[in-house]
Amino acid sequence: MISRANQGLSHLLLSRLFQAGLVAWLVGTLTFVLTRTLPGDMAYRIAAGRYGHDMVDGAAAEAVRAELALDQPGLSAYVGWLWDLLQLDLGRSLVSGRPVIQELSHQLGHSLSLAVIAVLLSLLIGPPLGLAAGRKPGGVLDRVSEVAASVLRALPAFAVGLLLIMLFAVTLGWLPAAGHGGTAHTVLPALTLALGLAAVSSRVARNAMAEVSHSAYYAFSHTKGLSARQSFWRHGLRNASVPVVAYLGVQFVYLIEGVVVVETLFAWPGIGHALVHAIVARDVPMIQGTALVMGLLFVLLNTAVDITCYLLDPRRRRA
Repeated sequence: MISRANQGLSHLLLSRLFQAGLVAWLVGTLTFVLTRTLPGDMAYRIAAGRYGHDMVDGAAAEAVRAELALDQPGLSAYVGWLWDLLQLDLGRSLVSGRPVIQELSHQLGHSLSLAVIAVLLSLLIGPPLGLAAGRKPGGVLDRVSEVAASVLRALPAFAVGLLLIMLFAVTLGWLPAAGHGGTAHTVLPALTLALGLAAVSSRVARNAMAEVSHSAYYAFSHTKGLSARQSFWRHGLRNASVPVVAYLGVQFVYLIEGVVVVETLFAWPGIGHALVHAIVARDVPMIQGTALVMGLLFVLLNTAVDITCYLLDPRRRRA
């Protein structure tokens, strides 16, 4: 039994490793092609990113074009990038001249801290509310939470963020509207992401708990003398948690997308904010490196979710 479980886990890890390699190639190739087809003069945009728009003229753009060999064929540039990627070299930023990996290592820490806080907040809000609503389907809490979840899920992240800024920063003056510094600067961007995540996880937890509550094994736990509290902790919570954890993989898509919008809205110095600036400055290595890291993060987070579900659900190990 142990060897079969180890084989299943090894197969899972190998498939995710292959997926990570495929994601790295696809994301890098797509970003390379898309940035090359954007309108405008790439050399002028890069020069503007280096020196400022007011200091750029045709001579500065031509100097940048010659320095970075921007006139070389696209296929040659793509093959060079692919060879560097195989050597785990993401290149240098065309604007700052620093290695992309150094730029990302600084920004990634800010993004990860924001994402972790947002996920923890969403887990404190969404699943407990959903489990409570699922124990009494059709009740007042179930209906109110359904309406709140529908509204929050329908609103884009930037709209939720603007509403929070208007309420807590402008009207009440309790929190800073944007920037990065102390703990107070983290609250609004993390809460913006957390509310969107909690809106979905609460409904997933509610449906899972409602299904468990109507199952035969849950009814039998009452028959053999367990109280409602004992039945919930022994048989309800673990079985209801499997769909919630599994759906985290889908929610990570929202998290990675939301980071780009929320970091730009709140001027948070993370990887999403850096991606927007890199696109404006036409900094191709930074765009490729940022998109690559975000894609690999998604694969890594989904792998963690799969392993957690594998350990939580004995049926998958037996299969």
